[in-house]
Amino acid sequence: MSDNNCTAVTEFIILGLTDDPTLCIILFVIFMGIYVVTLVGNLSIIVLIRSSSKLHTPMYLFLSNLAFVDLGYSSSVTPVMLKNYLEDTILIPFGGCMAQIFCAATFGATESFLLPVMAYDRYVAICSPLLYFTNMSTRVCTLLLIMSYVGGCVNAWTFTGCFLNRSFCGPNKINHFFCDYSPLLELSQAQDDLAEILPAASAGTVVVMTVLTIIISYAYIVFSVLKLRSTEGRSKAFSTCISHLIAVTLFYGTSTFIYVMPKSNYTTDENKVVSVFYMVMIPMLNPLIYSLRNNEVKGALRKLMSRKHFFS
Repeated sequence: MSDNNCTAVTEFIILGLTDDPTLCIILFVIFMGIYVVTLVGNLSIIVLIRSSSKLHTPMYLFLSNLAFVDLGYSSSVTPVMLKNYLEDTILIPFGGCMAQIFCAATFGATESFLLPVMAYDRYVAICSPLLYFTNMSTRVCTLLLIMSYVGGCVNAWTFTGCFLNRSFCGPNKINHFFCDYSPLLELSQAQDDLAEILPAASAGTVVVMTVLTIIISYAYIVFSVLKLRSTEGRSKAFSTCISHLIAVTLFYGTSTFIYVMPKSNYTTDENKVVSVFYMVMIPMLNPLIYSLRNNEVKGALRKLMSRKHFFS
């Protein structure tokens, strides 16, 4: 969009992390490897859960959806970042920029909703084991998943909607490795406090609500586990939650830094580094975190591999 005093910008230039040729080659190799591991790891989780009847439970249904969200999250930004290391100038049209922001915000917020859903699942499994399959029926699980995806889309619209009535003219260089909200907002001409407050308020509300749900769920879990007389029972109950707690800590620690804290508290370079960890590293780490500490997943993987070896 434009006004009478400027020519509308139709394309943006993504500056990336660095313009040093040698460093670009090194970073391309590193992030290409990370992206391949992300694709293989998350696709393996999805295929494994679908192919193993023992993993057809609510816990693994949510885990397979988390893997799908991580795939979409990483794929919304990593290919553009990799392309930036191979070409001198990366141009992205305004529509493509909006699509990238929307996809990244949708998958990021959906993951924010899935993590407390998984915490609630662990709460029901540990605190009400006899009623687990009643309280976590197919209908309930489907409803929780639909709410997570819808919540992610609604949050994404608060980010992209703020740009629909703003003008872009003059500078068109985005000082980031993808179309992030804050760098793009700095290039817009209109002075609108709502565009700065609304997305932060939306992200902050999502973080507070979901973190509070996780804290309450785990508070009940801790109290229930401490009542167990068996040390082995306590250890088994806690072990089912460790992987989820690690994923929660990594995800919310970085997302709070980027989207909730005031921009004056960190520099653009710090934002880039944290964004790399938040959007590129975590989608790779999640399948490793959930599979390496999960005996059922490892057992199902061994069974699937032995079955393929037998038929070959």
